Amino acid sequence: MRRTWSSIVAVLAVAAILIGINMLAETRLADLQIDLTARHLYTLSSGTRSVVGGLKEPITLRLYYSRALGSRIPAYGAYADRVSEMLRQYARISNGRVKLEFYDPEPFSDTEDRAMAYGLQGVPIDQSGEQVYFGLAATNLLDDERTVAFFQPEREPFLEYDLTRLIYELSNPTRPVLGVMSSLPLDGDPRMMMMARNNASMGGPGAPYVSMLQLRQSYTVKTVATDAQAIDPDVQVLLVAQAQNLSDPTLYAIDQFVMRGGRLMAMVDPASEAEAATPTQNGTPPTDTASNLKKLFDAWGITFDPTMVVGDLKGAWRVRASATDRVQAVDYVAWFNIRDGINHDDPATADLTQVTVASAGAIGKAADAPIEFTPLLSSSAQSGLLAVEKVKTMPDPGRILADFKPEGGPRVIAARVRGGLKSAFAGPPDLPQGQQRPDGFPAHIAATEQPANLVVVGDTDILADRYWVRVQDFFGQQQAAPFSDNGPFVANLVGTLAGGDALIGLRSRGTSQRPFDVVDNMQKSAEAQFRQTQQTLQAHLDDVQKQLTQLRTGRGEAGANAQAVITPEQRQSIDDLRRDIAATRNKLRLVQLDLRRDISRLETTLRLADILLVPAVLTLLALLLGIARRRRRARARA
Repeated sequence: MRRTWSSIVAVLAVAAILIGINMLAETRLADLQIDLTARHLYTLSSGTRSVVGGLKEPITLRLYYSRALGSRIPAYGAYADRVSEMLRQYARISNGRVKLEFYDPEPFSDTEDRAMAYGLQGVPIDQSGEQVYFGLAATNLLDDERTVAFFQPEREPFLEYDLTRLIYELSNPTRPVLGVMSSLPLDGDPRMMMMARNNASMGGPGAPYVSMLQLRQSYTVKTVATDAQAIDPDVQVLLVAQAQNLSDPTLYAIDQFVMRGGRLMAMVDPASEAEAATPTQNGTPPTDTASNLKKLFDAWGITFDPTMVVGDLKGAWRVRASATDRVQAVDYVAWFNIRDGINHDDPATADLTQVTVASAGAIGKAADAPIEFTPLLSSSAQSGLLAVEKVKTMPDPGRILADFKPEGGPRVIAARVRGGLKSAFAGPPDLPQGQQRPDGFPAHIAATEQPANLVVVGDTDILADRYWVRVQDFFGQQQAAPFSDNGPFVANLVGTLAGGDALIGLRSRGTSQRPFDVVDNMQKSAEAQFRQTQQTLQAHLDDVQKQLTQLRTGRGEAGANAQAVITPEQRQSIDDLRRDIAATRNKLRLVQLDLRRDISRLETTLRLADILLVPAVLTLLALLLGIARRRRRARARA
């Protein structure tokens, strides 16, 4: 009896210990995690921890997820679990400043009305018209809103980037300041607009670039003069696009902007088609349409040759041939669409499908340059270089195509540059006679304290409407119909630069859907092993069936006019063929089973491991513990 009570007390003690361990884990170890996934899908980056951990004001994240979506399409259910878990991680590292709310918007409910009010996208799940939701609405204390209308599985590799950017924008509600330095009429050409009013058939010459209009929707844009001696300290991102013949004082201003931690997007061009189409004051086209930042690039380890243009056979535009050529249209290799050369691992270019460039130059990393160089846009393997003189002043597309030799592989058109940079100047350069430095001129900085973040693009025609958008009149309203992603390309890159290091450092993290590589390899091996046998048997089966058809219809060696009378010998042949067909079909079934044999064996092994192995291991451990306990008792009694 005493032993029975001792056993009961021991069981209760073990239960109490287990409950205590669970309570301790719940209170003390809730934030302890181990990420064993291949690409650390559930480990937040340092940039995210910096943004979320540094929040000063509360932010509320409301996830609207229809459970019906996950029950109908399990892949969305798995993705929803990942989104929910990541949001909980954000809340855990936010010091209580991220508030989470989860809703299941059932049809015709108040919750669905709120989801619709936030602008979340409802998707019909069947023919009944029932709408399901899978979106996020975020607000701050100022009632600013940011939303993810619908979490697309294709965007899963950038889930952390999208969520962190959303929180960053809510925690920094003021619009970033974008400085723009350019020799192009990005904000419109008043002279050409006046001419357009006098000649309606000209359409919209002189109008502001659509790409610039898009930037003004998201940023406070400040024009920076091409002779500026310093960049305003409130400018966070500086866009230098086709800024020609800059003096040393202006180059020094750009250099020092970068040395102080400013973000630069430099767009240069060996031959700007947009500038060539913009008449000068006297009405003639300009002769110099190249731009370069050689002094800065040389110091920073960036290469760019303004005398050569990249041509590409893949994606080349079809243009009108010369008047003397019989061919009406020809591939103009200097203008081409980039599709396969888009870096889909960068958040800014991940969703882009096509970017169009015209007379673009190649950029690169100088030998031994201590910088990180990440291509964003690249030409195809069918690309080569052209002398810039061939594309200037009435180029002949037919002759260019005939002389074009694709060689040298892909060439980089746009890239991110990151790393510690040294100034291209030993100090402020001398000013021209009669000029003075502005008041409060900042002191010289010789090198960046933190890694600099730049984007360098070898083409400025990406900005021009002609190469990515058609502006159409729709009942008196001007609407832009894009056919390439040039505008989003520029806007996305400026957005990542404006977000600072925290957003720039975020990259593709992969998806939570992991293929069964072992099973796939086994299936491929089995198919390679048995496919030839299957084809041989199938060919034999077809041949036998053909012979059987000939015997049944009486068409044999006697010809087509023979009577359909089956002789005993033919009957015996028919019976033999039928048996052959049955045997061949049975062999085909066996081959099909063999295709699944190894996979079925693996499935059985995994099931046995789940059902038997784990309990067996636990039982063995219990037995070993029992034996060890008995031995201790025996030694104690002895």
